[in-house]
Amino acid sequence: MTRKYALLAVGELLADFIGTELAEDISTTDRFQRFQGGSPSNLAANMARLGNPTAIVSCVGKDSLGKYLIAKVKETGVDITHVAIDEQEPSSIVVVARSKGTPDFIAYRTADRMIRPEHISDELLSESAVFHTTCFALSQNPAQSTIVEAAQRANKLGCQLSIDLNYAPSIWPDRNEAMQIIAAYLKNGALAKMSEDDAERLYGRVIEPQEAIADLHRMGASVVCFTMGGRGSIISYENGKQKLQMAARKIEVVDATGAGDSYWSGFLTAFLEGKDIETCANAGANIAVLKLTTMGPLPAKVNREILYTPTP
Repeated sequence: MTRKYALLAVGELLADFIGTELAEDISTTDRFQRFQGGSPSNLAANMARLGNPTAIVSCVGKDSLGKYLIAKVKETGVDITHVAIDEQEPSSIVVVARSKGTPDFIAYRTADRMIRPEHISDELLSESAVFHTTCFALSQNPAQSTIVEAAQRANKLGCQLSIDLNYAPSIWPDRNEAMQIIAAYLKNGALAKMSEDDAERLYGRVIEPQEAIADLHRMGASVVCFTMGGRGSIISYENGKQKLQMAARKIEVVDATGAGDSYWSGFLTAFLEGKDIETCANAGANIAVLKLTTMGPLPAKVNREILYTPTP
């Protein structure tokens, strides 16, 4: 990689208030602990922990919580030069129940959706190897239109597009609009990560992995990583011509929050090192296992050798 940033993450930087004990949902959670959160910012932080130069484009409020968020991201080594401060909207928060599966959460959307075109310059895009975003970030304007347009410029400037399809109807009620925006983003050969839960929420029904994967390839995704929890994952690549099925690893889950961002940080790091898709998938799984067996965020520094440790 010859560009200044391995990853330019674009989207939500917000505060997660996460339950301190395992619970079924928020209604049975008594205590919460504050963390810096937001999938794009977590991915940037995780990749920085692996030794990658990363930057984030996001928006926080002109408040003490915004100061906290910027400081915490900076601590991980992420370049926070391009974090904007909105004068009107307060910083966004998400309340999350700690669980061993997909967490129950409530999002309070404010400053995170205020990303505007002037926040993403061509110069910044030309300095970035991967341009990454999420369904959360794409769910509301002005961030939605800003990110889709910037992704088109990024592609022309030689960036590899990437997306976490972390769709949730509580965040984005209009599924038809979501499909259209996702297609507009994927059309330039994006790398896409989707979980089984993401797919069921997006389609509003139980859906076979192969159907969802085929749809994403038709929209333009070059690689689809479809994760299925305890049933492992499917990686479809070369625009669907090749498929790899990986079994899940037997571990004792301590904390599932952020496991998807951890997986993708390992996958993208290996991808940027020119590794084959199977090696990228194993690298992602190695980091996901580290996260699943760690309470809270990943360690401040993660030995890059863990990416290529053989599967037990």
